[in-house]
Formats: sequence, structure tokens, C-alpha cells
Amino acid sequence: MQKHKNSIFYVLLIAVFSAIIYWFLDKGKHLEHGRTIIEKTSDKTQWEEFILSMQHSLQHPLAILLAQILTIILVARFFGWICRKIGQPSVVGEIIAGIVLGPSLLGLYFPEFKETIFPVASLGNLQFLSQIGLIFFMFVIGMELDLKVLRNKAHDAVVISHASIIFPFTLGIGLAYFMYDSFAPEGIEFLSFALFCGIAMSITAFPVLARIVQERGIHKTKLGSIVITCAAADDITAWCILAAVIAIVKAGSFVSSLYIIAMAVAYVFLMIIVVKPFLKRVGDLYSSRKTLSKPVVAIFFLTLIISAYVTEVIGIHALFGAFMAGVIMPESAKFRSIFIEKVEDVALIVLLPLFFVFTGLRTEIGLLDDPYLWKITGLIIAVAVAGKFLGSTLAAKFVGQNWRDSLYIGALMNTRGLMELIVLNIGYELGVLSPMIFTMMVIMALVTTFMTGPALDLINFIFKTKNSIIPETISNKIKYKILLSFAIPDRGISLLKVANSLVRKQNGNAIVTAMHLSSSNELHGFDASHYEQEVFKPIVNEAENLDQKIITLFKASVDIDSDITEIANQGEFDLLLIGLGQSIFEGTLLGRVLGYTTRIINPDRLIDKFTGKEGLFENSPFDERTRHIIAYSKMPVGILVDKNLDEIDQVFMPLFSVEDRFLIEYAQKLIHNNGSQVTVLDPTGEIKNNSEIKESIRAIEQIAPNHITMSGEKTMTKEFLEKQDLMIISLDSWKKLVDSQSVWLNNTPSVLIIKP
Repeated sequence: MQKHKNSIFYVLLIAVFSAIIYWFLDKGKHLEHGRTIIEKTSDKTQWEEFILSMQHSLQHPLAILLAQILTIILVARFFGWICRKIGQPSVVGEIIAGIVLGPSLLGLYFPEFKETIFPVASLGNLQFLSQIGLIFFMFVIGMELDLKVLRNKAHDAVVISHASIIFPFTLGIGLAYFMYDSFAPEGIEFLSFALFCGIAMSITAFPVLARIVQERGIHKTKLGSIVITCAAADDITAWCILAAVIAIVKAGSFVSSLYIIAMAVAYVFLMIIVVKPFLKRVGDLYSSRKTLSKPVVAIFFLTLIISAYVTEVIGIHALFGAFMAGVIMPESAKFRSIFIEKVEDVALIVLLPLFFVFTGLRTEIGLLDDPYLWKITGLIIAVAVAGKFLGSTLAAKFVGQNWRDSLYIGALMNTRGLMELIVLNIGYELGVLSPMIFTMMVIMALVTTFMTGPALDLINFIFKTKNSIIPETISNKIKYKILLSFAIPDRGISLLKVANSLVRKQNGNAIVTAMHLSSSNELHGFDASHYEQEVFKPIVNEAENLDQKIITLFKASVDIDSDITEIANQGEFDLLLIGLGQSIFEGTLLGRVLGYTTRIINPDRLIDKFTGKEGLFENSPFDERTRHIIAYSKMPVGILVDKNLDEIDQVFMPLFSVEDRFLIEYAQKLIHNNGSQVTVLDPTGEIKNNSEIKESIRAIEQIAPNHITMSGEKTMTKEFLEKQDLMIISLDSWKKLVDSQSVWLNNTPSVLIIKP
């Protein structure tokens, strides 16, 4: 009744107000008397006018900017994905994406298209947006620096980091001495050119280094903590030097730059002594998501903007102010984690790639059209690697590190990445670096970042060692070892329940390891430890409730699929458990067969299907990650399709062929450790004649009477299914069930699919 009233009211509302609008428009015609009205006349057709209108809209600055952002994000993501697949940081791919979209490739082979997407007149808007992205990025970098670590391990770190700066800085100035006549821009004095060459040689990319350390699983080791601390100290020192260099370049002489440096020092003291305590007080009061309201967030963003503005006005660049604003943020890990999340989604995903492409638009590899210029580029790369790598390595060896760790530190400190591009762009904008030198330096940044991974692998090969994140306790002679890998805590809890039900009464002869891998591209360095603690907290709590001892493993990964199998194989686990959530199957074939419909299929279709000879993954219902894990794992894999698994008291286990007999071992474990009631189903009639299976079931009955039963039913009643907690089935049988859309899969409980 109410729906009819709403419909009548809606019709009357539209009709009455439409009539009123028509009356006003009709009467308004009379107001035109006495006015000169220009009639729009055109000799073009309506279609031609529409095309002209579209062309005008496409040339609007906003439309061009949006098209640029769309193109940049897609291309940067694509090349970033390729680099992650080959074991490189995504930042390398994003830099390459910028070069591809610039004059070096797109402008060379498709100049009309480049001019359409990146017209010269639009580059100003792109530059300002990219600068805003950089300001937010430097703000995040400042927050990612853990000053407590610097204070605790400052001695060795300062020696190594400062050696890794002064050595390449000196070599850079020496290189500038030989390059000044031929490559320095007109009107630039040697001091400015030399200082920028020096700082370009001595920078380290802290965020890229931190992600590599996490990806290789060494962030909790002594080596990892040293290199992170070195990079943090390097970052702070290098940015202070850069601020002084910018001041000197802008002032024109060292003496006049002292005024700028004095103002910069006063600014830093003001931020540390006055602003930081104020922000800490605000952070202590509003440190949770619920209390961190918009007015409070505005205070911190205003601090960022004012700080960037002040340093820009002083003459040491807005990026230093953004970096300093991040450093003085409240030190609470929880607060910084929340705030970083607010900033980086838009700043790092949308705005920062604009900077890479803008750098690419400035990078003209075509300028290096002579073998001599490529020799100079090679010399720049050699000086950069020798200065940073050798300086860090020798300093690390001097303070007591062994040769392997010293070389490792040197290779990691040689990583430049995005931080190098920021320095180069500042030098380019100040006119200190010519387009040719700028291009050479960008190539150097790419090469030194790209070589980090292979260099670390080579060091491992030379010293015949391999970094492992697997604790030594896992490698002990334990009779049964289970590794469960989870993406979200809720699924990890379900996997833990399954693992616990298999080993609960093993009395120290079994061990359960819970592992979570996170994409290094989505995890910032500062938040790694806090994120690890939060993601494992529900798992640890559930383990305490179950009285189950567990080991936790965490790793920031560049290739999660491969790392899961590598860790599982390396640890020689007896069972790997992974999870699939029912929600990801909604609207798919697998979703329908999991019980989202009540469609009944003739079970004979299933039995006919068993005579087929299909490949294991042909038309596979699993996603790519699951297929990869199944294919490359050397131990049995259990795939849990979780439908709110709680208890594992009632279990049924269909054996569709003799090859499924290995499942009886899991039935025995569930009965012995968990006291589960297991129903073994024989729908095809093959099992009842198999003496080996019958003997295994009889042996279980002798130890645990009334805990295992056999049934020859081909169909399952709704009442039977409602009593069950879990179905255990072999991988081969599950695939055939899905392919046949069998009645067996209607309204099933949670399912544990096991690959032997």
C-alpha cells in the first residue's frame, strides 16, 4: 500500500513542478522584447557540431590532465608489475614507465600521440601535481624513520652511513672537475655543479632499501637492523647536506648562503623544540581511528603544508620541510600507521607516478647519440657504484662486520631509486644540471637500483649461504610439522583450528607454524613491525584458547606465490594449509557448487566423469595462486574452503576411488587428536572391495571404537549435511565434482581439499 502512495506522490510531484517550470519558461519569452538576441547559426550538421564539441572538451586542461593521470597510472602499474615478477622493486618499473612515455620512446616513435596526451602547455599542471605528490611522499618517508632505532644503534650506523656519503661525495666532486668544461650548463659556477654531482652520487633510497630488506626476510636479523639504521642516518644526513647545497646554489656564494643556512637551523630548532611537543600532546589525545577526527587531521596537514611553505620561502626546498614535518610527528607506531594510511593511498598511488613520468618527459636518451657520451654515462655509473658500494663496505668491515655482511651493506646502500630522482629534478629545475647530464644521471639511478637484487644474490652465491626466515626451532627433528599460510586473520583462525585438530595430542612431537606474507609494494617500512603484530594478534589469541603452541613467520614479499612454496619446501613441512574464502566464489561456478543454489544434479554424471582423463588444472576452479602452490609444493597441501568453520567434531570423507585411500591417515589424526566422528562414504562402490582401506578403517575402530563408520550412500540428505562440520576430499575428486556440478556439493559445510 505504501509503495502505491509513494508512486502517486512521485508522479504528482514531477507533474506539478514540470508545469510550473513550463509556465515560467513560456512567460519568460516575453522578457526578450527590446533585447538583441544573437541567433546561433551554423552551416555544419548536428553531427559535425557534436564532433567539434567533443574535440573542444578533449582539449580542455582538466580533460587533458585526467587523461594524463589515467595513462600514467596504467602504464606505471604495468611496468611495476613486470619488475615485481622479475624480482625488482616496483619503483624501477615506474621509472621505466616514465621514460617510455617521454621523448625517449613515445615521443620518438609516436610523436603525434605524445603531443596529444602530453602537450607542452599542459606540463605545468602535471609538474605541480607531481610536486604535491612528492611533498606527501617525503612526509611519509619522514614518518617511516624510527628515531629510537637511530638512538639505540647510532655509533656503528653513523660511521658506516657517513662513510657512505663522504666517499662518493668526494668522488662526485672529482668527477665534476673533469666534466665541468664539457657538460655544465652556461652560467653555472663550478661550486654549484660540483656540489650537485657530489650529492647525486651519495644519496641512498631509504624506502626502496627498507622494502628489499623486508622482502629478503632479514629485517629482524642483526644485519637487517644495521643496514636499516645506516639508511635512516644516511637519509637524514643527505637531506641536510642537500638543503645546504640548495641554499648555496640559490644564494650564489657560500658566504651569502650562510644566512639561508642559519634560518634553516632556526627553523629545525623551532620544529623540534616547539612544534614536536605540541603534536605529541595532540597525538596522545587522539591516537585511535575513532578519536582521529577531521579537525585533528587538519592540524597535522596544516603542519605539513606550513613546514613545506616555510622551507620553500627560506630557500631550501619544500621537500625538506615535508620531510621534517614527518620526522616530528608523534612517535606512536599506531598513530603513524593510521596517518600514513590516510596519506599514501592517494599520494603514492595517484600523485607519485606523475613524478616518475614527469622525470621521464625530461629524460631524453636520444641526446646520448655518440659512443663518447655513453662512455661518460658508464663512467658516472662506475663512480657512483665505487663510491657508495666501496665506501659502505669498507666502513662496515672497519667497525667489525664480516666480509659477507659488509658486502651486503654496501650493495644495499648503493640503492638509489626515487630519492636520486628527487635530487636530480631539483638540480634540473635550478638549472645546475643540463638535459644531457640529467639523462645520464637518471640512467645511473636505474642501473644502481636494478643491480641491488642480483648483487645480493651474487654475494650469497660467493659465500654459499642463503638467507632464510625459517626459525631454527622449525628445523629440529619434529615428527609432524604443519605450515599454515593465511591472507586475513579470520581465515588464519580457521586454518589454525584445522591444524590443531590434527596435532592436539602429539605432546611436543608436532609443531604448527602460522605464516603471513604481505606484498612489499603495499607495506611501508615504518609500519612493518606494527602491521606484523596486528595481523598475528587474533591468531596468537586463538592459539592460546586452543592451548596450541605456534611459531609465527612474517615476510614482505615481492612474489607471494613463489615465497609460500619456497618457504614450505625449505622448511620440509609435512603439511601446508592454505585458505579460500567462500565470498570470492559468489557468482562463479565454484560459488554455485558451494551451496549458493539448491540445484540438484544426477549423481551418475559424477561417476561417468571419473572415467575421463583430464589434466589436473584443465578448467581448474582454483585461482592462479592456489594452482601455483599446488604445482610447486613438495608436501601435501590442504586447501580450506571456509564456510564459517567452528568445531571439527563431525567430519565426512567421500572416497571416490582407491587413489583416495591416503585420506584415511587424516581421519586417523582427527580421531586420535580431536576425537572427531568421521563418516567414510563409498559412493562408487570401489572401496568396499579394497582390503587395504578396510584394514586401515578396522585398525582405527580397534583403537577408537564408534568414531569411524562407512556408508555406501550415493546421495547425502539435507539432515546429514546439517550435522557435519567439515568435508575432507582429495584434490582430484574435488576437481571432478566441480566439473560435473555434482549434487555432492550442494549445501556442503566447510571443505578441506587435500593434494597428496
